[in-house]
Amino acid sequence: MARLDGLATVLDFLNGLQPKIAAQIAKKVLALNVDPLPADSQQLSGYQGYYRVDSGEYRIVYRFFPEEDLVEVILVGKRNDDDVYKKLKRLLG
Repeated sequence: MARLDGLATVLDFLNGLQPKIAAQIAKKVLALNVDPLPADSQQLSGYQGYYRVDSGEYRIVYRFFPEEDLVEVILVGKRNDDDVYKKLKRLLG
């Protein structure tokens, strides 16, 4: 099982969401520690080691460090616009 890092980012995002949606996203994030590269994950082009998975209308962006068995959640956001990728670009510079 991989360790999870970045849960504070997830919790901040989940505040204010409907409980059912928040639970779905939390379940998807927690599943990453069992399977860091699930079948529905995709590597982000232009970002080495960064992946994304979808949970309904939301996208979870994370990094996986196989040598450390670590999953670091970077951000969560709506997937129907490019806002997630704009935020990622700002975070990474």
